Amino acid sequence: MGSHDDGDGCPASDEHVTRAGYALDGRDGCIAEARHHAVAFLDQARADHHLPVSARARDLTQLVVSELVTNARKYAPGPVLMELSITARTVDVIVWDSDPTVPAARASDPDRIGQHGLEIVKAVTESLSVEEQPVGKRITARIALLDPPR
Repeated sequence: MGSHDDGDGCPASDEHVTRAGYALDGRDGCIAEARHHAVAFLDQARADHHLPVSARARDLTQLVVSELVTNARKYAPGPVLMELSITARTVDVIVWDSDPTVPAARASDPDRIGQHGLEIVKAVTESLSVEEQPVGKRITARIALLDPPR
């Protein structure tokens, strides 16, 4: 996919530099496989396009991939599709599954065991959106590549 730059040799901050898609079979091991794909994608984007992927962004991307793929595997029968898309400023983790039910983050409850995944994803991402699809849904989580200023 081609890109243009904003005059300083860098791609425009909101323009997709590269993207990749992955079909996950939904079986045991697909969550680890998805995390592996995410790390390899970020490492390749950093090497090929000199993007500033912080260690925090790398860790958060793995966490978000893990949570979203875990939920898809748990609640939706069949395969899961994952797409990763990166700009000069953010990485999008997009997960499609076959369950049309739109998930909702639950109210905070320190006594609840489990089911905190969506709350975690919302807390560590710049944005989170869920779109109903003709078959299932698509969840998009956006993660900043650089650490926030202190």
